[in-house]
Amino acid sequence: MTGHSVLQLPVPALEEWVRARTAHYDDRFVSTDPRFGHAHVTALGPFDPDPSPATLARIGDLAAGTAPVRVRLAELAQFPNGIIHVVPDPDDALRDLTARLVATFPQWPPYGGEFGADVVPHLTVDAASDEVSLSSTAGLLRDVLPVEVVLDRLQLAWWESGDCHVRHEWRLG
Repeated sequence: MTGHSVLQLPVPALEEWVRARTAHYDDRFVSTDPRFGHAHVTALGPFDPDPSPATLARIGDLAAGTAPVRVRLAELAQFPNGIIHVVPDPDDALRDLTARLVATFPQWPPYGGEFGADVVPHLTVDAASDEVSLSSTAGLLRDVLPVEVVLDRLQLAWWESGDCHVRHEWRLG
């Protein structure tokens, strides 16, 4: 499998939990980069795997023009494909950031256009299976959620088995 770039907002408050869950499924996706956000909300992905300096500068300008985002993470939900996720509330600032990134980089539609234009901000925590359900994941997270967080960094992260790392990072605001 080849890797891919993602613009993501790391969520340090859930990093330990998501990192452990990632290791449970495939420890080759556990990064040795201490900045890497295993727990994150995707702003836009996949993204340019080899961005030019001009592209990086445009992302930096967008990040500088985006205020840090305060959200409450409490409610779990499940997408039709089985992905179990935490719903950020409110999500309007996250939707706005994605819309501005898409307007700036229309050649990189969210999720390759697979889910249409209305991208739902979320933090992936698990995947439904014969052993995993929304209810079982809620039980695992009972001492972790709810949590209030401020998302204040945008990362260009590289996701590849054996090589997950942050390529660039910008502070919001």
